[in-house]
Amino acid sequence: MRLSAIISLLVITSLESSAQNAYVKLGQQAFMDGNFKTAVAQLEKACLVDSTNANAYWMLGYSYYHSENYRKSIAAYTKAIFINPVDATAYYYRARAKSFLGKDTYLSPDEREKYLLGAIFDLTKAIAMDPTEQTKSYQTRGIAYREYGIFKLQANQKNYDKVRGINSLRASISDLEKVLNDNPGRTDISSLLDISKEKLASATGKH
Repeated sequence: MRLSAIISLLVITSLESSAQNAYVKLGQQAFMDGNFKTAVAQLEKACLVDSTNANAYWMLGYSYYHSENYRKSIAAYTKAIFINPVDATAYYYRARAKSFLGKDTYLSPDEREKYLLGAIFDLTKAIAMDPTEQTKSYQTRGIAYREYGIFKLQANQKNYDKVRGINSLRASISDLEKVLNDNPGRTDISSLLDISKEKLASATGKH
């Protein structure tokens, strides 16, 4: 489901409960305006008032994500998933937030690995749940596999594992090839695929 359709759905479902929870309506308006700081402030209150509103948590997670507060974005999407465990878009955006933390060199290697693997897991769930949006999820998972492969091939840290790193780069290539086969005109995917192939060639010594 594309973001525009998701927003339309949120508008309809959230307005139905706006009388019960005015903060949802205020947060939703800020969300629609792209004012994510205000959206966060209102939606945090909305979720305190009604902790069963999956749409409010979804918008809160998205607003945190665009405010670069990735930990809180993950937490909000985790709650949205707990309420509605078949929401592929919640898994997708939680994966995006995890991917950002997985690249944070200020975190410990164990934390980074947890987030990188978590992103791959969430994207795999999104692919299984929503076949109509598989192209986007395969592309994002292809990038996530590459990031994890690069991480595992860093020889100066304890999480180094050449076999897993190479296998992850191969998985990246496989995902991106799926996207390119379905969309042969996409030069952006060709470029991403070339990067993954280059990384694999370097790791295997097959330049």
